[in-house]
Amino acid sequence: MRRAGLGEGGPPGSYAASGHSLYEEENEHLQEGLNAKVHALKHLSIDIGNEVKYQNKMLGEMDSDFDSTGGLLGATIGRLKLLSRGSQTKVYCYMLLFALFVFIVLYWVIKLR
Repeated sequence: MRRAGLGEGGPPGSYAASGHSLYEEENEHLQEGLNAKVHALKHLSIDIGNEVKYQNKMLGEMDSDFDSTGGLLGATIGRLKLLSRGSQTKVYCYMLLFALFVFIVLYWVIKLR
């Protein structure tokens, strides 16, 4: 005894044949969707990799800039320490001469107006 529509022996185009092709079509449709998602993920991961490389390059440049700035700052601090070790009268004399220079320049600018 055979059940109708469950395999061989049924008429062509029966329920079993059409159900099988529906599953195949659905699987193909889902496979195409999965391929599209994999393709999108591939491009996204490549873009992320490119961005990471660019950011690493920028960080390297920033690191070298900070190193050079640190060296310049260290040299300036060294000079200030040397200056502070010297006699205080020299520092006061330089400050007085600088202030005098500024006042003379200001007087000259105001007088020309």
